[in-house]
Amino acid sequence: MDPMATLPTRPTLREAIERTGYYPDVVQDVMDNALGREAVKDFIVQHETTFDRADEIRRHITVLLLTESRLLVVHVDEHSDGQPDGAVQATSTTESVPLSTIGPVVVQRVVDNPAHFRPGDLPSEVVLTVNWGSISRIDLEPATCGDPQCEADHGYTGALAVEDWSLRVSRAADGAEVVEATLRFAASLISVTSS
Repeated sequence: MDPMATLPTRPTLREAIERTGYYPDVVQDVMDNALGREAVKDFIVQHETTFDRADEIRRHITVLLLTESRLLVVHVDEHSDGQPDGAVQATSTTESVPLSTIGPVVVQRVVDNPAHFRPGDLPSEVVLTVNWGSISRIDLEPATCGDPQCEADHGYTGALAVEDWSLRVSRAADGAEVVEATLRFAASLISVTSS
């Protein structure tokens, strides 16, 4: 049986956010402010729960929005560090990336039991990796001339490493709908950044 045939119809962006149950009004407000008047061409919504310490559970949501001119990365985190009586705060971050600055878009797919794979079957995991040069690291070290006896100052040498941004989803953790949305979103992003 084709697993794609059993997927429900694609939810709207608001429905996908509401299904997570993660502060939908906060997330919607952050997105509305970031979007302005631009329309959303495609999106992914991923809600994730992590365990920071034995006694603390953290939830966060990542929403990727593709517009005519930008990739918007919206992230909302929940935390209670230092809050009286365990009160919770939500912190949001939005990054607006012009499509013209996006470099390679890489899609990694993991298929369980590939001998039984049929075209159209969903992979068990998808990792979407995008680079737009937003995060970089410089590693410096003293330069040498190769002479172990030389005591001269040769300055520094180093390397600039540009780090990619990645989103990993799986059928087991996120559901088939999010895996399908990630594959669809990746195809949309590739189509607008490869020309």
